[in-house]
Amino acid sequence: MARSGYSIFGIDNNERAVFFGPEGDTRWSLSRLKQSIPGYVHADLDIRDRAGIQRLLAEIRPDAIVHTAAQPSHDRAAAIPFDDFETNAVGTLNLLEAGRQACPESPFVHMSTNKVYGDLPNTIAMKELPNRWDYDDPRFEQGIPETFSIDQSKHSLFGASKVAADVMVQEYGRYFNMPTCCLRGGCLTGPNHSGVELHGFLSYLVRCNVEGREYKIFGYKGKQVRDNIHSQDVANFIVEFCKAPRAGEVYNIGGGKENSCSIWEAFSAVEKLTGKPQRSTYLEQNRIGDHICYYSDLRKMKSHYPKWTITRTLENVFEEIVQAWHERLAQAVS
Repeated sequence: MARSGYSIFGIDNNERAVFFGPEGDTRWSLSRLKQSIPGYVHADLDIRDRAGIQRLLAEIRPDAIVHTAAQPSHDRAAAIPFDDFETNAVGTLNLLEAGRQACPESPFVHMSTNKVYGDLPNTIAMKELPNRWDYDDPRFEQGIPETFSIDQSKHSLFGASKVAADVMVQEYGRYFNMPTCCLRGGCLTGPNHSGVELHGFLSYLVRCNVEGREYKIFGYKGKQVRDNIHSQDVANFIVEFCKAPRAGEVYNIGGGKENSCSIWEAFSAVEKLTGKPQRSTYLEQNRIGDHICYYSDLRKMKSHYPKWTITRTLENVFEEIVQAWHERLAQAVS
């Protein structure tokens, strides 16, 4: 967005380090932003601070608000239910209302999650292939569409708090006619991800391989499937939406079927790049509410914004993450 001509104001209080410990720390990324983006302005602010958020947005009156702040782990949420809900649901409401008061005409892009669908995707007929699961229902040949139900399913507490935020973002668009959209993400990833076991599938998996760590597989025979999208392609879509915003929209954003892979397929891809075998342990119990197979149907996004497409293949994504972890770990040693 900086390359597109925007001046960037960042809000982050490094809460990820609180949620996930030192390995979730994002200060290294903040330093990178300060060095690489001319005029970057940072606010060490918690989105739960309603008065602080209102003051900041009233002061800067942003041309666009991109809301990516969250407690992002459905496993972690069960241990910190109030922190999870207050961050994900109340924090989103704080930003929406501050935006409505300061700059109601500015596009508001909310990073939602595919967990708003709960475990309902697991009720789709599946077929088991040698290294992955896949849909065995022609209606889902291209993946999960935005019309898929979010009701009558197990979401996890994280999924429930994100549903609350998702619906509120839609409502500010529909009720107040604000230009808002929810991006229901699959696995958003890339070289700048601070991946940890509870959040950050590919980044954490690659780190385990590079460092020789053991990777724990939770159920589904290691054949569970996720679609992976590079952060650059997410940002590209956000820019397109901000150029021609709509009110109260919802999009499933992920790598789509072509950028989907199972854990076993991910092991093979990273082993090919590093030459190191992946150590792993298999646990029979899957994570509560976890998807057996999930990839996004991108047709609505592409029909509304035909200039947007996926630019990074799954192979590109793996190559960048492997290189990034080698560089970051080398810097840590030096």
